[in-house]
Amino acid sequence: MPVTLGLGLPQMKQYDIGRDVATVARAAEDAGYRSLWVFERVLFPEPATQGLYGVPGLPWPDQYRGVADPLITLTLAAAATDRARLGTSVLIAPLHVPFQLARSLASLDVASGGRVIAGLGTGWSLDEYAAASVAPFEKRGAVLDELLDVCAAVWGPDPVSYQGALTTIAPAEVGPKPISPIPVYLPANSPRATRRLVDRADGWMPVAMGAPALSEQWQRVQELAGERDRVKPIEVCLRVNASYSAKPFEGADRQPFQGSVAQIVADLAEHAAVGVPEILLDLQATTRDAAELADVAAEVYQAARAAGV
Repeated sequence: MPVTLGLGLPQMKQYDIGRDVATVARAAEDAGYRSLWVFERVLFPEPATQGLYGVPGLPWPDQYRGVADPLITLTLAAAATDRARLGTSVLIAPLHVPFQLARSLASLDVASGGRVIAGLGTGWSLDEYAAASVAPFEKRGAVLDELLDVCAAVWGPDPVSYQGALTTIAPAEVGPKPISPIPVYLPANSPRATRRLVDRADGWMPVAMGAPALSEQWQRVQELAGERDRVKPIEVCLRVNASYSAKPFEGADRQPFQGSVAQIVADLAEHAAVGVPEILLDLQATTRDAAELADVAAEVYQAARAAGV
């Protein structure tokens, strides 16, 4: 059975957010993409305290010099579409006040007709934490745990009541409520994160680093789910940060999802063979504008379906 394909929405500095989000969202839905996704970057430090992903010396990509707010971007997409699911990949939990984020996600779910997927993570940028976090970097896991608790409370029946380290909700009515339970997706990039995923989340959101690594990670997640007696199947959406070029990439140092449409589709097929049911393809970093993004996305979709992906 073909995998479900999703597309990353335009948020980077080369796009006109007010015009391009709706244009790309409609084009993607018409092309066949079943989900639309956003990511979160709040600033571009100069100089950076640490390298990209915390890797010393690894530079931040220039496209991060102005990334549109993820929830505003999803709201624009929700207004322009009818069917596509609307996901966050991911919101950096400690950069948000838990109660306010839970309410925003619930409101967006109602406004979109029940299409929201909440992908949440803890982030890695010390500079973003210094500017915007609700707690120190060292407490990022505890903040994510509290956010999950607050979302469960706020999205659940009234009266809502909660007492945590960051959040106090006196017995109260809190609305609107999501149309149906909002799926929560989490990463599994450490033993603790994997336990949190298995115990508390609906789905897993890995980042593509090659099919062998994905297969190994997925096996570990499934093994832990069995050890912890999880009954509900774990949904999976693989995030792919593609580097598109009109011409094929030549050379032995080509990375997965780097190159032409044909090369990207070949990598999609290889990763789909691992058994993931959904793949989010983010092409926006290497397309010039919304027209090229929509055209390349449609070409990739058609080629993937023709290849049986």
